[in-house]
Amino acid sequence: MNAEFVNPFLSSFINVLQTMAQIEVKPGRPSLKKDAVARGDVSGLIGMVGPTAKGSFSISFDKKLALNVFKLMVGEEVKEMSDDITDMVGEITNMVSGGAKRQLGEKGFEFSMATPIVVTGPSHTIKHQVDGAKVLMPFRSEYGNAFIEICFNQ
Repeated sequence: MNAEFVNPFLSSFINVLQTMAQIEVKPGRPSLKKDAVARGDVSGLIGMVGPTAKGSFSISFDKKLALNVFKLMVGEEVKEMSDDITDMVGEITNMVSGGAKRQLGEKGFEFSMATPIVVTGPSHTIKHQVDGAKVLMPFRSEYGNAFIEICFNQ
């Protein structure tokens, strides 16, 4: 997969967490993902379609990280997963993909985005509706881990 497609999602994710929750995430080593099992406890997934490519993007958060992002963004502490957490993950997915879409648009790639869906629970699955390599990018922070998956048909 072309780094030109991947890097805007990574930089947008780092920017959104830093700006919205003052959380610094450090990228790990990317790999190709072979299965559908999410690496986190709550995941936002969004599809993208353009004239020359289609793909999907997901962010999975460890429970501890999701709860801390919520606390830092909203100023309210929650102890368990809730509708508020899933709403926040959906909104972060929107913000990150919107930032990536803007960066890709500057390079001549145009996409329309679907509404994100959010899935929770241990060992939940993420099904990318695109035939293509799935890049898995881990991130770590003092509050836990997050994982980005990006899949494009080219």
